[in-house]
Amino acid sequence: MNICLLCYRGKPNCGGQGVYIYYLSRELLRLGHTVHVISGPPYPVVEEGVVLHRLPSLNLYESTRRFPFDFPKKPTPLNLYEYGDVALGGFPEPFTFSVRAFMKLRELQPIYKFDIVHDNQGLGYGLLWIKRFLKIPVVATIHHPVTVDRDVDIASAKNLYWKLRLKRWYSFIRMQGYVARRMDRIISVSNAAAADTSRAFGVPKEKTRVVYNGTDETLFRPDQSAQKEPNSLITVNSADSPMKGVGYLLEALSLVRNGIQPKLTIVGSPIPGGRSETLIRRHHLQDIVTFTGRIDDRELVARYSASEVAVVPSLYEGFGLPATEAMACGLPVIVSRAGALPEVIGTDSEAGLSVPPADPGALATAIKLLLTDPHLRKRMGEAGRRRVENHFTWRRAAENTVAVYEEMVRC
Repeated sequence: MNICLLCYRGKPNCGGQGVYIYYLSRELLRLGHTVHVISGPPYPVVEEGVVLHRLPSLNLYESTRRFPFDFPKKPTPLNLYEYGDVALGGFPEPFTFSVRAFMKLRELQPIYKFDIVHDNQGLGYGLLWIKRFLKIPVVATIHHPVTVDRDVDIASAKNLYWKLRLKRWYSFIRMQGYVARRMDRIISVSNAAAADTSRAFGVPKEKTRVVYNGTDETLFRPDQSAQKEPNSLITVNSADSPMKGVGYLLEALSLVRNGIQPKLTIVGSPIPGGRSETLIRRHHLQDIVTFTGRIDDRELVARYSASEVAVVPSLYEGFGLPATEAMACGLPVIVSRAGALPEVIGTDSEAGLSVPPADPGALATAIKLLLTDPHLRKRMGEAGRRRVENHFTWRRAAENTVAVYEEMVRC
């Protein structure tokens, strides 16, 4: 098949969407398909053989210059709209990228004759134009409805001013719901995400297909030679986001250290003066909490290998790549019973423990249990590795995605 993947932001370190594009395009290529990726900046990394089409944009969120000095050098109507919406506090990238993607596909389709276009969480109005005017079947992956992020961020906002700013920034969600309802197929990365998408966007369940994300099990794997640091925990935090629940983990640490001296590695960076730094000072955790800053995958594997337990205390995850990456490295995991996390570790608790979200006491109890029981850690770590190999490989994800494509093409 001739496949075109769309991603409005594609760089892997920009989040799970970039990881998704890299591995899915790689595995589709290895299955023998022709794969093109159309992406806005920051651009993705792709395997040799995958054709990348770069769509320049104003990329205002990456710019070191600020209003009004970042005024577009080429003031086209679309650029002016993008600039104006950002200046007014909006997030226009999903829409403006979809329009640029439509115009690019109008140029490319006579040459490559794509069988399918696959959008990655953008859900801009341009997808409907691709369907209607270019007559190409379009499928969209929704990792989770962004309504969840909006609700958590607004609830965590420090005052009314920031609540209003966040409502304005998330105003693109109305467009995403409108477009999602008009897609012929939606790919969800978990059953939990599928149910939440149906509830938030009104997508009929019969249009949704669940295809689990994968994990690079050849990169993320147990390192038997690694020296474990006693009582060591690891978690992944995205820009001090409230959604990741790190604040509750820090509060749990203050409870755990009454009997154990834990050490926590947070993969990421805190916001200066933000919630994490405030809680660390309040609970006097400076000596047991370390931030890594931005690291690459190989260093992440090394950090997992040196840790005894991984914790994913998120308030919501549509899938939960940090959980499966830790499981692939043979670590037992503690997760919140939020979103897809219980689905990922399995309901039988073989690969880890699940606790209520936003509950430091329950987190502390689970941490104490695993840190004091090496046999349980070993058993859960081995079970987690087997679960990744059986359910969460990118090869399997690509094969199941192709099945959705074939269903679309037959329609």
